[in-house]
Amino acid sequence: MSTRPRLEVADVVRAHAECYLMRHAASAAQRRVLRAIARCRTAALGGHIAECDHCRHRKIAYNSCRNRHCPKCQGTATARWLQQRATELLPVPYFHVVFTLPDTLRPLALQNPRLLYSGLFQAAAETLLEVAAHPKRGAVRIGFLAVLHTWGQNLLHHPHVHCVVPGGGLSEDGLRWIPGRANYFLPTRILSRVFRGKFIHWLKRMRERGELQFHGQLRGLCDAETWQQFLRRAVRRPWVVYAKAPFGGPAQVLKYLARYTHRVAISNRRLVSLQEGKVTFRYKDYARNQTRKLLTLEGEEFLRRFLLHVLPRGFVRIRHYGYMANRERSENLERCRRLLLPPPQDFPIDEGNSLPSLESRSDLRPAQLTAACPVCRHGTMQCVEVFSCSQMEEHLLQAGREIEDWDTS
Repeated sequence: MSTRPRLEVADVVRAHAECYLMRHAASAAQRRVLRAIARCRTAALGGHIAECDHCRHRKIAYNSCRNRHCPKCQGTATARWLQQRATELLPVPYFHVVFTLPDTLRPLALQNPRLLYSGLFQAAAETLLEVAAHPKRGAVRIGFLAVLHTWGQNLLHHPHVHCVVPGGGLSEDGLRWIPGRANYFLPTRILSRVFRGKFIHWLKRMRERGELQFHGQLRGLCDAETWQQFLRRAVRRPWVVYAKAPFGGPAQVLKYLARYTHRVAISNRRLVSLQEGKVTFRYKDYARNQTRKLLTLEGEEFLRRFLLHVLPRGFVRIRHYGYMANRERSENLERCRRLLLPPPQDFPIDEGNSLPSLESRSDLRPAQLTAACPVCRHGTMQCVEVFSCSQMEEHLLQAGREIEDWDTS
């Protein structure tokens, strides 16, 4: 079981959320996230009693909030999702491609998050599929997974999509596997230009249909000429498409996915201190060769930046495209395996890999949670009783010294 960080985002929320909400407007989704994080793994959500089946030692475990923006509640979702993805990996190199929205368009994305994040997914996916399918590049039908991140290391708004793409793909008739180059995927300059063209075209169409909202400083974009000037500025900005070196193999792909797919804006382990109303955390300065630095913010400013990354309710941030699209993924992956030689094998994860396991996660439901007894080391902790938050105080008083507070972070 991992050691609990001495400082958590929940501590900042409990200390500053009330003042933040008094001074700043917050959406219903943002308020739900603050409330969930503040209550996560506390008596407010109830819990269960676990008892050792050998020495009868007892502990109390509090329930988790299971909110996708909570830093403490992603382990189980990650483990289950990775178990599914492990069966879908192909014995080919995998590439990592990142599409970033230019800074000029980020204020518009904050006012229209569901619409622009969907457009970012769509433009990035269409770009990869179209460029790979060009006859000059072998007319390959590729498939890939895409994950949306909206933050930079300093918690500022930085929307971008990470794409994990197998090297190669199916022929147009689906009867051959066309391998890609060992250390080269697609030209990033062409990807950048196609991406820019597709997103700008999509943006124009959304405005013509009246689906874009303009408020505050962007209200002037309701004017046609101001809108055209805005688009011209956006076109002149850098549209960054970055292709990283290929992964070493399927096991390395799983390690990467474990880090990226269910990540939230900031993890508890990056927090350093909460003193005199200020939060200090570690970050990497990518503009300075990934230098590790410390950043100190007022508590309310920290929450403001954190809440920038609360996604609209029901928004899907992990998507599949091409031959890996949900509707045909199983059939197409099976076809890919038949076409690839030699036949694929199981790809065990390295022992040094720190992927979360379902059995060791504390954010499982009580009936699923089993762990070794921390006292006798022989028995297994089994759930013997579940209680609601209203029953928590009574249980603690009755149990006295026999029941120990169990922090399962």
